[in-house]
Amino acid sequence: MEQLENVRREYHYGSLSREDLDPSPFAEFDHWMQQAMAAGIQDPTAMSIATVGMDYRPSQRTVLLKHSDDRGLVFYTNLESRKSLEIAHNNQVSILFPWFAMDRQVSVEGRAERLDARSVLKYFLTRPRDSQIATWASSQSRKLDSRALLEAEFFRMKTKFQDGKIPLPAFWGGYRIVPDRWEFWQGGEHRLHDRFEYRRKKNSWTISRLAP
Repeated sequence: MEQLENVRREYHYGSLSREDLDPSPFAEFDHWMQQAMAAGIQDPTAMSIATVGMDYRPSQRTVLLKHSDDRGLVFYTNLESRKSLEIAHNNQVSILFPWFAMDRQVSVEGRAERLDARSVLKYFLTRPRDSQIATWASSQSRKLDSRALLEAEFFRMKTKFQDGKIPLPAFWGGYRIVPDRWEFWQGGEHRLHDRFEYRRKKNSWTISRLAP
């Protein structure tokens, strides 16, 4: 088996300069997202989100970005999940988009705010019917004795809601991450990566190059 310390590659995809950057990190992110989708990257909206529990232990998982504008980045989840309980305790979060096929990463830090019920319902109604049913069937993050029990609950809910619309569960919602820091990372040859940081300063953003 190849030794882990020998696993490496050079980054040749491109470079990044200060002149390339939009004054707004939201506009720059949208530009990078459009490029990631055009490049055919698998799951370009997948983002790892890190939260911190009451015991100060960090945890991470991957969720899907569902909306982005100059107010922030939106995702949806079970409000009784581990991530949601940790956000309720400490709403400071960090997210990462790992677009390695383009030698790129985007990281964001900020606070997570609950979305209002109207916004959550509007999105919930766009989900495939089986995804709506799965939301009712899963007590996210809780211990489960077997997959058979999960599937049985899914089919029970499918039968329960077979004759009408599926209501929005009270335990399901969404969050908007309001950024105060962004980092755009472009891999470079010889590990001389290009890194640029946006930091919020009142109603504007300051941009700085960071050493790789």
